[in-house]
Amino acid sequence: MARLQDTYRSEIVPKLIEEFGYKNVHQVPKLEKIVINMGVKEAVQDIKILDALMEEVALIAGQRPVMTRAKKAISNFKIRKGNPVGLKVTLRGVRMYEFLDRLVNVAMPRIKDFRGIPVKSFDQGGNYSFGISEQVIFPEIDYDKVKKIQGMDIVFVASSTFKEETMSLLKHLGLPFRKS
Repeated sequence: MARLQDTYRSEIVPKLIEEFGYKNVHQVPKLEKIVINMGVKEAVQDIKILDALMEEVALIAGQRPVMTRAKKAISNFKIRKGNPVGLKVTLRGVRMYEFLDRLVNVAMPRIKDFRGIPVKSFDQGGNYSFGISEQVIFPEIDYDKVKKIQGMDIVFVASSTFKEETMSLLKHLGLPFRKS
């Protein structure tokens, strides 16, 4: 069991029960999955960039990503239907908690001029998403071997459908929200 998963079960669940007045442990919101998405527009011209980024995302996530392809042709961007346009990986269970632990405790402190993640990035379903501008903040990535600096989107999907419950869960898990 991951360290953060053990902390969730032993400390965070009782805090959330007290905070929101749940009558049952199964009502407490929990993280269902974390989705890491990377759109790579240069993959149309050079597929080797996508292969290198696939290896880097596999190091970051601890699991091999899936190549996403264009659903329809867009002539202005020189994209044909079926062209590879990005990568995505869905993390669940122990890998999800280990990734979240590394993101909060190792990667985010390495971001230059970091003041926290925005509070306004919740959707109607209670899920939270934010972007990272470069993949080199993760210690698994060797900066000298990076061919292209690329950003990524990270989506936290929670079992709660309310923004307040999901935000409280993520705060207890250690995500540093901005003070504004």
